Amino acid sequence: MIITSASNEKLKNIKKLSKSSKERNEKSLYIVEGIRMFREIPPADIASVYVSETGAEKFADELMDMLGEDYQSRDDYYVVSDKVFDSISDTGTPQGILALIRQKVNDLSNVLSEKIEEDNAFILIIEKLQDPGNLGTIIRTAEGAGVTGIIISSDSVDIYNPKVVRSTMGSIFRVPIYVSDDLIRDIEYLKKKNVTVYGAHLKGENIYEKDFNRACSFLIGNEGNGLSDEVSATADELIKIPMKGKVESLNAATSTAVIAYEVLRQRL
Repeated sequence: MIITSASNEKLKNIKKLSKSSKERNEKSLYIVEGIRMFREIPPADIASVYVSETGAEKFADELMDMLGEDYQSRDDYYVVSDKVFDSISDTGTPQGILALIRQKVNDLSNVLSEKIEEDNAFILIIEKLQDPGNLGTIIRTAEGAGVTGIIISSDSVDIYNPKVVRSTMGSIFRVPIYVSDDLIRDIEYLKKKNVTVYGAHLKGENIYEKDFNRACSFLIGNEGNGLSDEVSATADELIKIPMKGKVESLNAATSTAVIAYEVLRQRL
């Protein structure tokens, strides 16, 4: 059976999930769209799959690999008319495949090993980041640079915002992320575990003069205002990226990339 009406309740639910973080949290679901991202999904995390009529033919091999040979008879697999599928897509050029994914319920232990000092932990701590593209890029960068986990304040952009998810290019499935409702508490916990806390700050010392070959974490602040005074005060040391010209700072995602790859360079 092909879904041909945009008023179908399941499709209306997809639109709600796309637009509302509250809806995503209540349903513990989020949306992944496009074949490239679909190939990255851990199969056990898939709640349901929606394909356009064209996509059903085009992606038959991928669907079989991901869902099994009998995928067409599964009760979590739906075919949608091309026109109606376009109406539920959140992308400018719909690719014809979309999945609802179960959210991971991470706590601090998912981000931290029991032996975080011995394991040379490398943690990003993000405060009040608001731009979805920045967060997605940071998550993708984190995987590439070998970050062991991310802690993000609950007043930041939703990690399951569709724009965040797309920007991660699949890293959302692999990088442990913990959403903290008390960032100060969790930073203090890290310090008790002998994890050095560095704060990215305009008043910091040159990042290239520091040694990051031990368990460490990095505070990354809001795009416009940087770190709050309260959070920056928790840092063991403040660091900065040296700048030429009249540039005072880089954007959050770029700064994170520079810091993360300096840590990776030192540890290679």
